[in-house]
Amino acid sequence: MNQSDIRDLEKELWEAADKLRSNSKLTAAEYKDPLLGLVLLRFAQNRYEDAKIEIEEKLPINPRTGKKRTATKEDYLGAGAIKLPKVAKYDYLAAMPEDQDIAQAINDAMKKIEAEYKDLEGILPKNYQVFEEVLLRDLIRIFNSDAVRQAKGDVFGRIYEFFLMKFSMQGAGAQEGGEFFTPPSLVDLIVNFIQPDHGIVHDPACGSGGMFVQSAHFIKNTANKAVNEAITCYGTEYKSNTTRLAKMNLAIHGIEGKIANSNSFYSDPHNLLGKVDFLMANPPFNVDGIDHNDYVKEDQRLPFGVPLTGKGTIPNGNYMWMQYFYSYLNDTGRAGYVMASSATDAGHSEKLIRKQLIETGHVDCIVAISNNFFYTRSLPCHVWFFNKGKRKKNLDKVLIIDARNVFRKVNTTLNDFSPEQLQGLTGLIETYRAGKSLTQKTLGNLGTYTKDNLGDNGFDIEGLCKIASLDDIREQDYSLTPGRYVGVKIDIDEEFDYKSRITEIKTTLGTLNKEANGLMKQIMGIEL
Repeated sequence: MNQSDIRDLEKELWEAADKLRSNSKLTAAEYKDPLLGLVLLRFAQNRYEDAKIEIEEKLPINPRTGKKRTATKEDYLGAGAIKLPKVAKYDYLAAMPEDQDIAQAINDAMKKIEAEYKDLEGILPKNYQVFEEVLLRDLIRIFNSDAVRQAKGDVFGRIYEFFLMKFSMQGAGAQEGGEFFTPPSLVDLIVNFIQPDHGIVHDPACGSGGMFVQSAHFIKNTANKAVNEAITCYGTEYKSNTTRLAKMNLAIHGIEGKIANSNSFYSDPHNLLGKVDFLMANPPFNVDGIDHNDYVKEDQRLPFGVPLTGKGTIPNGNYMWMQYFYSYLNDTGRAGYVMASSATDAGHSEKLIRKQLIETGHVDCIVAISNNFFYTRSLPCHVWFFNKGKRKKNLDKVLIIDARNVFRKVNTTLNDFSPEQLQGLTGLIETYRAGKSLTQKTLGNLGTYTKDNLGDNGFDIEGLCKIASLDDIREQDYSLTPGRYVGVKIDIDEEFDYKSRITEIKTTLGTLNKEANGLMKQIMGIEL
């Protein structure tokens, strides 16, 4: 199955499943978990059937009986599969007679799998009774087509991620009180910039686990290693429902990892201080109401202090998240994370923390992102990058990128990066780290820039990017807002008649002023 076939299958399955939902009484949030559970169940059987052949070929023959031993649960785990009991196989459920309770049968199947595999305990959905009988059976048939039955693991991973994206676009995350899915363009940008190809990968606000999935894709595409040999994944997620989504997401992608259901403001469940090679996150912005309790006061993950107002309260969690991310990194660790635009210029205690972060020399890059990249909010954001393994020459520099004009319009309310734009942005960070001049290929992927636009250092481009020195940043009073450094690119349309248009505007303004004066005289002449 090629990429085009996979895209067609994703679209076909989603449209069929969403059509069923639209004719039901269920909201997107109510529909989401059971539907994704069926995707996992279908994948589990497909993987089981493939593993069964692999395992039986390798099973040793008992010299006394002349027969192969029976395959065990451990054999299947070693092959990246679950040994399914008959009643938990998708085919068994799809063939269940009409007079039997299909919802209860699926609930029981999920319970049996959880009982056998403790890592999945409490994760799988078991609320299929919310579906009407006809709807549930129709849904099961959608995932029992020949194309789906023949699909392999990578295809199911794609389907799962595609469905997560679609549910997020429908606002399922907003209905549950937040985002559970980071848009692929932002995940790709972070992964491309920090290149997580080994060691410990951590996301303290992991949502549905998309950062881990894209890291796995990066390793598969760039390194000759199995994902679980290359990296170890640790995640923390506050919402219990989203924690289950993340664990299912890792399972369906064959990624081993530990996801803790915990509040990162008041706990450090994995004890990873100073141990992380790569950190990626899209934390909730501007969280207020954080308690300045004893745990927070003594938290070693806040080396630059607790951000406090004059009244001794915490204004929001932004600069707590940023310190967590910095503190988790080991001596060569890299971090990339999404943050509210206001954080680059925040004042008071947050400014003092930002100053200390900048003076470490480990702030690597700031990227300003246009609005409309998220599915349920339209505000712009920034992506920050830390790098404790910076080249010595770059310790007193920060790469500033203003990518607010770099985007592809998906529709009237959504933007993303094209593959070429992502390649161009990645080229900026790679060129900066290598200490080289920008090439025309990189520039061409980012718009109409040419080498004529380059500054004296062979890199800076007005309106797009600048390598800012610490002295530059000190002059800007430690603000990291990209517009302060890159300036504004002004595009002049040589064919547009500006002079005539200004004349038209002045004439229109004069007419409006006369009308306004006339109305004012009429109003003043009214006797009360």
